[in-house]
Amino acid sequence: MASTADIRNGVVIKIDGQLWSVVEFQHVKPGKGGAFVRTKLKNVVSGKTVDKTYNAGTKIEIENVDRRDFTYLYTDGDSFVFMDQEDYDQINVPAATVGDAAHFMLENQQVQIALNNGNPLYIELPASVVLEVTYTEPGLQGDRSSAGTKPATLETGYEIQVPLFLEQGTRVKVDTRTGDYLGRVND
Repeated sequence: MASTADIRNGVVIKIDGQLWSVVEFQHVKPGKGGAFVRTKLKNVVSGKTVDKTYNAGTKIEIENVDRRDFTYLYTDGDSFVFMDQEDYDQINVPAATVGDAAHFMLENQQVQIALNNGNPLYIELPASVVLEVTYTEPGLQGDRSSAGTKPATLETGYEIQVPLFLEQGTRVKVDTRTGDYLGRVND
């Protein structure tokens, strides 16, 4: 068992059978009364964020989470198949665990998977990826009713908003956390 002195950013704590990742923490020692630790925790599975305060010295249960590099291979029914970069073992990850990362993954793309006791918890993508626009309407000069953007479908099938001047076949950089258009990529 660990104590509150072991709390650091990125540490995964088990609370009531659920895994929570420490986003922020602050050790507080007021002039009067006992010291305590303020934390902001994010649920590893659902993404829900909560604030929790611990008295100094409280015992906590820290879980071992192994982040390893994998290559996305293909989709198999309702799961995604990834290959471990170290030992070339393949694992199936359910679509619910992959979540929104599926919108930005192409075959043979490198990702990081967080594992706890061999079970995949979540997928970590790079901050941005480069994808090709497979379909978008031609932008009309002077049409500014939509604030200068139009919908575009990416090669993964995901739809984002892009500037009017972009055409089909253009490669764009997309933020994987928000799904926002970041810019055009010239090859």
